[in-house]
Amino acid sequence: MGLAPPRVLLCLFPHVRGARRRVRGFTLLEMLVVILLIGIAAAAVSVSVTQGLASARINAASGEIAAALRATRAQAIVQGKEQYFDVDIGADTWSDAKRKGVRLPKGLKLSITSALEDRPNEHTGRIRFFPDGSSTGGHIILHSGRREWRINVSWLTGQVAVVDKVAT
Repeated sequence: MGLAPPRVLLCLFPHVRGARRRVRGFTLLEMLVVILLIGIAAAAVSVSVTQGLASARINAASGEIAAALRATRAQAIVQGKEQYFDVDIGADTWSDAKRKGVRLPKGLKLSITSALEDRPNEHTGRIRFFPDGSSTGGHIILHSGRREWRINVSWLTGQVAVVDKVAT
């Protein structure tokens, strides 16, 4: 038995005797395109997450204000005397029967429409709740960019409702 023919050696060991085998890979340009696409996707995701967090923050703030309005109404009914809910548009704070000066999250603005007689000063609006559950009525608007969340208070029933809408 002799040595194997050279063909077999070339198949087993391609680097022997100058056998050329081209190694395929990625070019620098292809790698840069992939990195650029990953960067664009990451930027799109971060913008989406940031907007989602801002929306969640204003939804939570509007829900908290609505809950405080409902609690103020309940206090008026239980205690049998008028209760006040004040909104300070200068400081972007609100106060109910139990808590004073609750500040809105950064980036949110408040406005209120209420009876002129129920304004303690030029930058504070007030909604009064009566022992029978009714109120002086009005609405509070939370602003964030172009979005608005409106909290309506019915004067007849004192019912509180939150409405999400895009400002025009």
